[in-house]
Amino acid sequence: MLVDEDLRSIQEVRTLLRAAAAAQKVIAEWPQAQIDKIVEAMVRAGRAEVDRLAEMAVNETGFGVAADKRMKNIVATEKLWESIKQMPTVGIIARHPERGLIEIGVPMGVVAGIIPSTNPTSTALYKAIISVKAGNGIVLSPHPAAAKCIREAARIVSEAAVAAGAPQGIVGCMSVPTMQGTQELMSHQLTSVILATGGTGLVRAAYSSGKPAYGVGPGNVPAYIESSADIPRAVSDILASKTFDNGTVCASEQAVITDKLIAHQVIGQLKDQQAYFLTNAEQRAVSKIIVSAKGGINPAIVGQSPQRIAEMAGISIPSGVRALVAELTGVGPAHPLSMEKLSPILAYYEVDGWRQACELSMAILKFGGIGHTLAIHSKNESIIMEFALRKPAHRIIVNSPSTHGAIGLTTGLDPALTLGCGTPGGSITADNVTPRHLINIKRLAYDRRPAGNQQPPEAPSANGAAGNLEDRLRRIVTQVVRERLGGQR
Repeated sequence: MLVDEDLRSIQEVRTLLRAAAAAQKVIAEWPQAQIDKIVEAMVRAGRAEVDRLAEMAVNETGFGVAADKRMKNIVATEKLWESIKQMPTVGIIARHPERGLIEIGVPMGVVAGIIPSTNPTSTALYKAIISVKAGNGIVLSPHPAAAKCIREAARIVSEAAVAAGAPQGIVGCMSVPTMQGTQELMSHQLTSVILATGGTGLVRAAYSSGKPAYGVGPGNVPAYIESSADIPRAVSDILASKTFDNGTVCASEQAVITDKLIAHQVIGQLKDQQAYFLTNAEQRAVSKIIVSAKGGINPAIVGQSPQRIAEMAGISIPSGVRALVAELTGVGPAHPLSMEKLSPILAYYEVDGWRQACELSMAILKFGGIGHTLAIHSKNESIIMEFALRKPAHRIIVNSPSTHGAIGLTTGLDPALTLGCGTPGGSITADNVTPRHLINIKRLAYDRRPAGNQQPPEAPSANGAAGNLEDRLRRIVTQVVRERLGGQR
């Protein structure tokens, strides 16, 4: 009997969820060391396949650059592990004897991991690793345009986990990805939390599913080159970031803003470093192809090279061009090149000083990137702090490539491929998502208030959950005796 694809997808999701839930119940009882052994095996297996997975992702999706996807896979395995391997997530995770508090990590259960086509294998590796590190199971829903490479990434870490002792089903992945199946995954009673990376519509669906969810929005990132900046380095950083994987990371720069005082130097550096300034006619041609019929970004340009984009627009550019630059005077629907482009295209603006740069940055962020990321290149700490305090972005990247800085490669931010936008961007968190976001924390709280003439009870011992019971009883008896003797020593 033939079964419709949507029904097959829904049934597969239910089967995967049952397997993940059963497996998660087993590892929920494990100590930290046993969890970490499994996770380290997943990391090692994923790290060994970063090259092959990168090639698979480019071949299947047609997006980006294999060498850069390889680096993202490394961030999602090796760099991530360096950051989280000492992180306690299960059992007693912290003691605060001075406050009489003990914190206990409890896994959430089964994670629904929604994986995009722009960063497919790296996001799949990352979400599987942080979920199991937190003691959870996970079921992945791959974007249909990247289903094969995502399934392969999931297979690699799943088999590694099982070989290291994890129960079958701890990491699952849909092989029949449909919207109906994804909706079933997000709303099923066995799903505990959703980790969604994708388009705005998908993230909204995650938040509308009735389940707790972490979703991320678009990142229309402005990069301000202030007059005190090291201009050659600033331009180098911006182009390195913008061309990384052909601009598919949502934290990549979308607009360069610079002071008129130094504009000639910035333009000179952009040209010297192989950025191509579009003429007015070329801008109009490119503008026509970057917007879809629905008004959003045209997926055909995502992750494409400048040469391919120029070819699609019917214009001619030199072969060595690294990025296209459009000089703009406004922001919004009337200026399509001011939107998030997810490709090596930059808007370019000139302003009279940092206050105008502030206002323009706000306008750019509000046009599709609010809450996400902003970059500033400056040596003036006062101006840097003004941007940090006043801009509606939760990652302010200073004197660093925005892409690399936001995902934690060149900064002290947590390595992550899910970057929260906070409530301004419709997200429940502004953080780079880590295993700590996938646990619940119970708190054992001892009474600390004096009652009458009683002394505050002592905090639990740092060497035990509540100290030695015999010692505690001895202290209580001693205190009672002293009170009956009138407090005499």
